[in-house]
Amino acid sequence: MSHRAVSAAIAVAVLGASVAGGVPLMANELAATDRERAIIAASRPADAPHFHGARVVGVRPGTPLLHALAVSGRRPIRFEADGLPAGLTLDSDSGILSGILAKPGKHTVAVRARNAFGFASSTLRVEAGSALALSPPMGWNSYDAFGDCVTEAEVLANARWMQDRVQPMGWDLVTVDFRWYDRLADGVRVQDPEGNTLDAFGRMIPAPNRFPSSAGGAGFAPLAAKLHAMGLKLGIHIMRGIPRRAVDANAPIEGTRYHAADAVAPISDPNRECAWNRDMYGVDAGTPAGKAWYAGLARQYAAWGVDFIKCDDMLDLQRGRHYGGAEVEALADGLKRCGRSITLSLSPGPAPVNASRHLQQHASMWRISGDFWDNWPALDRQFDLFADWMPDVAPGSWSDGDTLPLGHICVRNCDVRPARWTRFTRDEQLTMLSLWALASSPLLVGANLPECDEWTAALLTNPAVLAVDQDPVARPARRMRGAPITGEIWRKDLADGSTAYGFFNRTEAPIHVEAPWSWLGYPKPPAVRDLWTGADLGRRPTFAVDLAPHACTLVKTTR
Repeated sequence: MSHRAVSAAIAVAVLGASVAGGVPLMANELAATDRERAIIAASRPADAPHFHGARVVGVRPGTPLLHALAVSGRRPIRFEADGLPAGLTLDSDSGILSGILAKPGKHTVAVRARNAFGFASSTLRVEAGSALALSPPMGWNSYDAFGDCVTEAEVLANARWMQDRVQPMGWDLVTVDFRWYDRLADGVRVQDPEGNTLDAFGRMIPAPNRFPSSAGGAGFAPLAAKLHAMGLKLGIHIMRGIPRRAVDANAPIEGTRYHAADAVAPISDPNRECAWNRDMYGVDAGTPAGKAWYAGLARQYAAWGVDFIKCDDMLDLQRGRHYGGAEVEALADGLKRCGRSITLSLSPGPAPVNASRHLQQHASMWRISGDFWDNWPALDRQFDLFADWMPDVAPGSWSDGDTLPLGHICVRNCDVRPARWTRFTRDEQLTMLSLWALASSPLLVGANLPECDEWTAALLTNPAVLAVDQDPVARPARRMRGAPITGEIWRKDLADGSTAYGFFNRTEAPIHVEAPWSWLGYPKPPAVRDLWTGADLGRRPTFAVDLAPHACTLVKTTR
């Protein structure tokens, strides 16, 4: 049976099942409560245009910029811009902004969108400088659904769904995760270097049986071109270090007189081997050969048109005993000099909080935990981890809560089984998205997107919740706990002068939350809107809500 047939059979079996306690696994389950129906209704876009997503983007001077304006509304839509700096152009049909800014600087561009149903305008700030990812990245990652064996066809299917359904809300990153270079990967076989595909310089290249467009040395360039034409960006996962097979063959390092044996970390180095993957050896990043290795990787990825790198085994080497600072620097320096603006994400966590200054200098985002999966203890722990990192959140520096395990996951994943619809209850899914938004975390969804049901799609397209995550000022959220308040409250001040509050129940029993507005910082009651449903809640002396176990309410207040 083919992979596709196996996946379909698993999906039918899993999506039609249920688990003990009545937690639904049905992908097409209808909204069960008035609140759930209101949440779905609040996420349906109007016919007229409306701007969403990032309001500030970063690019390095002299490197290509590609940014698709995020605009909902009935297509076709025509796009216009005033104040475009020299070197940038806007495609009036697609809304794709592209070009090169030769010099550093900040530019505010007035953008407009028009269709048969209406007109919308906004501003976009483009900053040419050293910082990238000035808004938290939003996109899809292949790992939760496909582990180490995603195919090009599956990547493109998810990309097309993104383009049609969520790119208008700001989701624009497609990341090919773990071990795209293994020609033998099937979602069952244990990972082994024997199937890894390398070029003449010992660098991993896409397995052509899984990524047919990469044949003939093309690498990911054809896939990147297809995504860029959709207004999407290409991300890839890599492992820290140099392939073992490259070291065994003592492959030359491209563009230098060095060879792999000159770059590999010595046997005595405790970071020579990854604790959980056998593909690579660590690099001695303090040597010219080690630096040359990472510089060669960066040039390869730039030539392919890659926009985002998720580098694994960088933050928590040897299960918490080491931080790979020297290799972080070598890779970051290579990317800065590669001729392309490539965002660097570091994984897995937990990142060491005492390395925050170093992380801010060399990466755009870093994981706060190990791999995050669909169980309440893992989600409950993220509250405390996010709180630890809040002082370090700023545009271009994001603490990453990891991929959101929503929808149909573990379609083919030999690391985490079985195939299933997310085990998170709907209350827990709302809690997760609300926490990530308040924490300004990157939003990376792990579902097989073409199978998304109406509920999951609504979670990904709620404009008010996404706006909290993408707020351009990105002020750190504050956690408020203790008497006289039951439960936990998070507060985030927004760029427009309003404030977002998340009221959370992290306990196993229902609670009643009643918070005087004076305790929350208001001398008199503000106007309150429920961000998930869009309902106006009026002005009352106290905010009161009943929360089921693991549930939340996310509101926005204005004076």
